[in-house]
Amino acid sequence: MPTYRIAPSILSADFARLGEEVRNVVAAGADFIHFDVMDNHYVPNLTIGPLVCEAIRPHVQVPIDVHLMVKPVDRIIPDFAKAGANLITFHPEASEHIDRSLQLIRDNGCKSGLVFNPGTPLHYLDHVMDKIDMVLIMSVNPGFGGQSFIPEALKKIAEVRRRIDESGRDILLEVDGGIKIDNIAAAAKAGADTFVAGSAIFGKPDYKAVIDAMRAELAQV
Repeated sequence: MPTYRIAPSILSADFARLGEEVRNVVAAGADFIHFDVMDNHYVPNLTIGPLVCEAIRPHVQVPIDVHLMVKPVDRIIPDFAKAGANLITFHPEASEHIDRSLQLIRDNGCKSGLVFNPGTPLHYLDHVMDKIDMVLIMSVNPGFGGQSFIPEALKKIAEVRRRIDESGRDILLEVDGGIKIDNIAAAAKAGADTFVAGSAIFGKPDYKAVIDAMRAELAQV
């Protein structure tokens, strides 16, 4: 059975109490903290930068999984590595040289990955599987929290699972967008092993109850 990881997205947390929020969600059973970085350029929203990553780093021991929705990406990668990120993913459309950007992440001591929007083809994976530690499939169009899951993403997850299995490499397959208790099992059946959930967790009063319910669903897969 795969090891499943739940990665709450702090985009939906209470920013006035962010340190407390990340401590509470880890105590509730989170495996990663997912960190959504938007630049109001690549995506139509502006969120948080390296200083916030640096601020929450002392509050949690779990990996911080940084998803860069910025263009260009290379300038900001070392800043997030220095701020305490463990894993950094970016969109292939946001890099002029994908192989170089992936290597830059690793050179700065982090694990690296690529993110695929609903309309982004998977051919970007063809020549860089040896430099990837994670593939993130977006099941919404990036830019805003609280959107509904796009079912077509399940086909893309299944295709990436096939590629990962054929590669024989230890690569995480993450899904982000509209994940909640009633669809997390479908994403797992398609091949995902890491699940980003924002409002589904932070929008409820009892984080542990939500995470436990998600794990109960995953246990049925």
